Amino acid sequence: MSLSVAILDDYQNVARDLADWSRLPAGSGLTVFDRPLGDLDAAAAALAPFDALVIMRERTPFPAALVERLPNLRLLVTTGMRNNAIDLAACAARGVTVCGTGAVGAPTAELAWGLILALVKRIPAEDRALREGRWQTGLTGSLEGRRLGLVGLGKLGTQVARVGQAFGMEVAAWSPNLTDERAAAAGAARLEKRDLFATADVVSVHLVLGERTRGVIGADEFAAMKPTALFVNTSRAGLVDEAALMAALRDGRIAGAGLDVFPVEPLSANSPWLDLPNTVLTPHLGYVTQDNYAVYYRDALEDILAWSAGTPRRLLTAG
Repeated sequence: MSLSVAILDDYQNVARDLADWSRLPAGSGLTVFDRPLGDLDAAAAALAPFDALVIMRERTPFPAALVERLPNLRLLVTTGMRNNAIDLAACAARGVTVCGTGAVGAPTAELAWGLILALVKRIPAEDRALREGRWQTGLTGSLEGRRLGLVGLGKLGTQVARVGQAFGMEVAAWSPNLTDERAAAAGAARLEKRDLFATADVVSVHLVLGERTRGVIGADEFAAMKPTALFVNTSRAGLVDEAALMAALRDGRIAGAGLDVFPVEPLSANSPWLDLPNTVLTPHLGYVTQDNYAVYYRDALEDILAWSAGTPRRLLTAG
C-alpha cells in the first residue's frame, strides 16, 4: 500500500536524515515542509493530497475545521504523546488514526536553567556589550540563598528544583493539587500561590495547560512579585496573561523574564516582545534537541509502518 506522506514544520531540515524513510511502503512519496503553512485555508490547501502526516508537537494546530478539509487523511502522527492542538474527537469522527512518539530526557528543564542563568548573570547583555567594545556594563546577581518558586512540581518542576538545590537555593512550589508531602519529597516547601509569587526571587513555570490552568498567572501574581524578581516560562504561553506580563516588564514592576513560549508562534518580526529589553527570548527550544528529534522521527516512521501493516501503535484517543 503506497502512501503520500508529509512531514510538517521541519524548521531545521533534519527529518530526512534522522530516520530511514526509504522503509516506507513501495511507491510512497515523502514531502517535507520546513516553514509554517500559514492560516487554515493555506494549511488545508497544502495538506489535502496527503494520506499520512507527521506533525511536530503543537506547531501546526489540527482543529476540526482543518481535519474536515483533508479528504485523504488517514493517519496523523504527532511527536510526543500529548498534543492539545489536535481535535482527537474530530479525527475519530473522520476515521483518522492518531499516534504519538516517544521522547527522551527532560531538555525543557535544562533550558529553564539556561534562561535563569542568562538573566541572573546578564549573559546576553554582556555578550552584546563586549562585542561592541564595552567591558563590565552592569552587576550580575547570585542564586545561593535566594528563593526559587516553582509553579508546578511534576517531572520537569522536580528536576528544576534539584538544580536549584545544587545552587544552594531555597525551593518553594505551588500547583492546584500540590500537597505538603509531595512538595517535601522534592525538597520544596508548598506555599499558597500569592505567597510564592510575593517571596520568590525567581519564578519558573512548569504546569500542564488545561481548562483549570489557562490564565492561572495574571496581573495579581505579577503585582505581588518583588521588583527584583525574575519570571521564566518554558511551559505554555496560555498559562499566563500576556498583557499583564508585558505591563509588568514595561513598568519595571519585575526585573526581567525568560520566555520560550508565546501565544502565537513563530513570533512575527514586529512582535512587541522583541522591543522589551529586560527579557531573554528563545524560539520554543525546550524540546528541540538532537536526541529528542532522533526519537521523534524514528518512532514516527515506526508508527506509519505499523499502521500500514494493520497493527497501529502508540494510539492517542479522545477522553
